[in-house]
Amino acid sequence: MYQIPSKLYGLQNRNTSRSPFLLCCCFSTANQRQTLHSSIQLPKNATITEDFCGQILDKHPDIRTLERLHSRIIFERSLRSNPSIGIKLMRAYAARGQPGVSHHLFDEITEKSVVLFNVLIRSYVNNHFYQDALVVYKNMSNYNINPDHYTFPCVLKACSGTENLRVGMQIHAAAVKVGLDSNLFIGNGLVAMYGKCGCLVEARGILDKMSHRDVVTWNSMVSGYAQNGQFDDALEVCREMESLGIKPNAGTMASLLPAVTNTSSANVSFVKELFTQLAKENVVSWNVMIAVYVNNSMPASAVGLYSEMEACGVEPDAITVATVLPACGDVSSLLLGRQIHEYVERKRLRPNLTLENALIDMYAKCGCLRDARGVFDKMHHRDVVSWTSMISAYGMNGQGRNAIALFSKMQDSGLTPDHIAFVSVLSACSHAGLLDEGRYWYKLMTERYRLVPRLEHFACMVDLLGRAGRVDEAYSFIKQMPVEPNERVWGSLLSACRVFSNMDIGLIAADHLFRLVPEQAGYYVLLSNIYAKAGRWEDVTTIRSIMKGRGIKKMPGISNVELNHRVHTFLAGDQSHPQSKEIYEELDVLVGKMKEIGYVPGTDSALHDVEEEDKENHLAVHSEKLAIVFAIINTKPETPIRITKNIRVCGDCHMAIKLISKIAKREIIVRDTNRFHHFQNGDCSCSTTTVPSVKPTIAINLCQSCAKKLSPSPIAPSTPSEQKGHIVCPLAAQLSAAGGFCGRMMIPLFNLLIQIDFTIQKLDSTP
Repeated sequence: MYQIPSKLYGLQNRNTSRSPFLLCCCFSTANQRQTLHSSIQLPKNATITEDFCGQILDKHPDIRTLERLHSRIIFERSLRSNPSIGIKLMRAYAARGQPGVSHHLFDEITEKSVVLFNVLIRSYVNNHFYQDALVVYKNMSNYNINPDHYTFPCVLKACSGTENLRVGMQIHAAAVKVGLDSNLFIGNGLVAMYGKCGCLVEARGILDKMSHRDVVTWNSMVSGYAQNGQFDDALEVCREMESLGIKPNAGTMASLLPAVTNTSSANVSFVKELFTQLAKENVVSWNVMIAVYVNNSMPASAVGLYSEMEACGVEPDAITVATVLPACGDVSSLLLGRQIHEYVERKRLRPNLTLENALIDMYAKCGCLRDARGVFDKMHHRDVVSWTSMISAYGMNGQGRNAIALFSKMQDSGLTPDHIAFVSVLSACSHAGLLDEGRYWYKLMTERYRLVPRLEHFACMVDLLGRAGRVDEAYSFIKQMPVEPNERVWGSLLSACRVFSNMDIGLIAADHLFRLVPEQAGYYVLLSNIYAKAGRWEDVTTIRSIMKGRGIKKMPGISNVELNHRVHTFLAGDQSHPQSKEIYEELDVLVGKMKEIGYVPGTDSALHDVEEEDKENHLAVHSEKLAIVFAIINTKPETPIRITKNIRVCGDCHMAIKLISKIAKREIIVRDTNRFHHFQNGDCSCSTTTVPSVKPTIAINLCQSCAKKLSPSPIAPSTPSEQKGHIVCPLAAQLSAAGGFCGRMMIPLFNLLIQIDFTIQKLDSTP
């Protein structure tokens, strides 16, 4: 295949003394011309005619067929000077993404006409070379050729594509001057141009003055409002269309898409009504409706609609796949995600950067790092999004060092990390407890790359310091921030205060949060946690009263698990599932086995000032436990179990799932709002603690001081009996690291009964 030199792209006054339509100059050598000439398949003794060429060119031939026909035309004297054939060749090359060749053919035709200019302008516009199209339009005056009603819509589209308001207004004036501004297609182009350039009053003014309007006119107005964030106005235009009896089409839905992101349920329902009115054969309407669900945090609905689409026999395209894959990840629908991946390979939709990035994201959200890395490694081209997605995947799964290694590899590849890439690597350091490394990357971002930290980076640093137990330092960091801390910054600090029982700073963080987001229940619950761990039940009751008085309700815990391409959802204490009886019976058996190896429910997670037995009953039916037992019942032994939860996993469930993974001999992957937890053989990826595997003999109470000192001389408890139970040993340190610290208050972190390798006599002699 030949390339047209870039110098031929412009419109210069050339020497036209040679043949009026010298097509053969498109081919660099006689040998190339002869090869293509001999490859054309024609009937024996047949003469190539204008009709024959027209029939082939009108069928949108592939580039190889097009070049062969072109070479054959060159050798036919009557055809190579035929402007009609030349115009059809221009259109055919443009349709194959070769507007440069179209321009060269244009230059070889001496008799310029408005039709010829229109074809060339359209060739550039259809291939998104908008600036080139405007240059061609400007040169029309050099040939004393006036634009017509076909010219103006094309150049207005070029102005929309470049958001060139100044040239767009000039074109508007030119159309008015020749009396073409009342033309439907020109009017549509003006509405779209002004809307894209943010001049919505002008766009609406054009629409209102048009004597005739079609669905494209209204879609252009909808798109203008939607693209400029005026969502209610966009939807109001749709309702206006309906009142005038104008039936929306797939283009209406596509225009609406920006207007239905993070919007009200009423607006989503309105778009759904539009969708149900449309013919379901059009893949565009399906794509838009799936995207609406995805953009409004309704992944289960998006996945369900995709399945319905397949059932209706509508073939998904690359846009469908790239849109629904994030939803598969959100609900951990790995089976459907793999099925879609197979479809991508079967239909050869790769390479496609957006689609491949979506595959990485889907596998990462399902906790399948190996699959995500497999897609990443096979990509022909990677952008910063590709690298960032993979780095984030490692970070969320606790593999901070792998995230750091990949970040360094991205730098070596020549790509410059952006703000989002640094958020990913800082978050990875935080989840993996890599304090020094996190500080290094933050310094690199600000000093080497000269990137001004955003609130996301500040939040990562507060989280990094908080997880490392540097609560005071995290608070000092916040006080030195050059911008006002937001909800995420104070939320990270409050979470650290809960883990490390820092009530003083916790109250400060909570105060800021209650002013910033007074309706957010999660932060009230965190403060309630801090009070409950300290045994301050009156304060817990006060928090509850405040929540009740403000109408704030705690978000119910929901866990999802996929089975046979269907996502099953469980609530705490849920008994609505058809297998509820079987689930609860199996859960009772599991809890019995767990207690045999040392499990005692972590009743501080229940946060209720009630009897311990009531707390245990409440904890036993948390949604993730129900989802896990359901999966155990319905899958083969050793099959991995994947759970998605909408809130953080509580401490009791975390310990319980460790034990279940050991008893059931299952790998259990749980994704909560904070991170992934990979449970296997009694371990979790977020800690190195292994659950006890032997029967108990005595109970141990742990506190922060003894766990930190790792010495036989902890801070002396107040009573002899406490002294006997207050022991420092490596096992105590491990248990403390797994469950958090109690601060200076002698509150047991674990009441696990464990086998300790010492005698009662040795216990009595402990100072």
